[in-house]
Amino acid sequence: MMRSARKPRTLGELKDSGYTPLTIREELRKNLIFRLEQGTPLFPQMTGYEHTVIPKLENALLAGHDIILLGERGQGKTRLIRSLAGLLDEEIPIIRGSEVSDNPFAPISRYGIEMVADLQDKTEIEWLPRSRRYTEKLATSDTTSAELIGEIDPIKVAEGRYLSDELTIHFGLIPRANRGIFAINELPDLSEKVQVGLFNILEERDIQIKGYKMQLPLDILVVATANPEDYTSRGRIITPLKDRYAAHITTHYPMTREVEMAIVSREAAHHQRGERTLVIPQFLAEVISEITFQARRSPDISQVSGVSVRMTISNMESLISNAEKRAILQKQPVIIPRITDLEAVLASSEGKLELEYAGQNKSVAQVVRGLIDQAVLTVFNEYWDVEDFEALVGCFQNGWWVEVSDQVPDNHYQVLLPKLKGLESCLLKLDLGPSNEMVPAAVEFVLEGLALHEKLNKDRVDDKVIFNETRQIQPMGRNPEMA
Repeated sequence: MMRSARKPRTLGELKDSGYTPLTIREELRKNLIFRLEQGTPLFPQMTGYEHTVIPKLENALLAGHDIILLGERGQGKTRLIRSLAGLLDEEIPIIRGSEVSDNPFAPISRYGIEMVADLQDKTEIEWLPRSRRYTEKLATSDTTSAELIGEIDPIKVAEGRYLSDELTIHFGLIPRANRGIFAINELPDLSEKVQVGLFNILEERDIQIKGYKMQLPLDILVVATANPEDYTSRGRIITPLKDRYAAHITTHYPMTREVEMAIVSREAAHHQRGERTLVIPQFLAEVISEITFQARRSPDISQVSGVSVRMTISNMESLISNAEKRAILQKQPVIIPRITDLEAVLASSEGKLELEYAGQNKSVAQVVRGLIDQAVLTVFNEYWDVEDFEALVGCFQNGWWVEVSDQVPDNHYQVLLPKLKGLESCLLKLDLGPSNEMVPAAVEFVLEGLALHEKLNKDRVDDKVIFNETRQIQPMGRNPEMA
């Protein structure tokens, strides 16, 4: 810590200021302890991890451990490790011009050592902000040691330096992350050769580049992410490197629908909609989240790859967009999604799912429609028993039929509601509020649920859906029973 308000610009001024350098692990511990004592949330954006992942991460940081997060795609692993940068000091002093952020009190590079030896207290320093102390790399099979560790710089050799001279080295990402956090995503995708080099620099603290070996005691916290299937598979990661990560923390998808809905509410795009307001019925938000929960249990879908929360977010955005388009075309002031808008989520779901081999006899669209049906049925059953609609089903048995589509205007449903016996009282369970704005969505929800319970037949004719009592399609003219 410094006693002076003015930032020191030389090593001598830094010494006079009373600044005490900390290692990266000590720095993270200090700031973590301060947050814990103040009761400040550490990772407020990580909804659903408060009692599972975050306590383990806190323990690892207090212990000074290198960390690997194991989980399927879309579980927030990358976001979580990026948020670790928030535990760093606002800025730290380094030797000006150092490629590896040399500590002015204990430089590790030839450049830094020689600079302090020559200039001593006159050595110039600069202040490195926390935003430049986090380095991230996505591992791929073609990632090279030169990228991560370093390479001989031919330009420096051409300037007259010997190959054995440390100053000929162009440092890679890991040495340049000295005194900071280095994160590597999808660790098992690194080749075995690169993994060995990574282990050497982390454990043995040496760099080997084209036969030249040098000691480089880096001060660095290393975090990584991996899919559990890849991480545990033999041959995907060398044992010594696996052992280097003292903390293995398993992430997970949201454990409840409410948590998933909270994430979607925060992460879904919030566009400017002019004078139109957006109202999302609670039951439809539940259906959108339930589609993803159904996918995570489906035998037709590969659970090794996982089903990301991003699918829920994209589906919600697609649902809203379809409803917004209807509001624009029909000049409606309020945007309210309906069950018929769920057809729009096919496009946003198909790219998020990988089918199991056993499910290849089905198309992705067929699988997604099955997920939608199961999600609607599940949420419907949470609100009602199907027997609650005995009077309504009786109306259809007397020959009634109802036509719906995502382009039918709202007033169609307002006229329809009082003529569907028993429906109005059943809708009280949805808590639609004093206005009738959500009635169209609620009517479609009830009809779809009854059809999935096989109490009504559902037939598609072009872009319309007709609910009736028999498989015979009724004429598209006026329904005499509804007049």
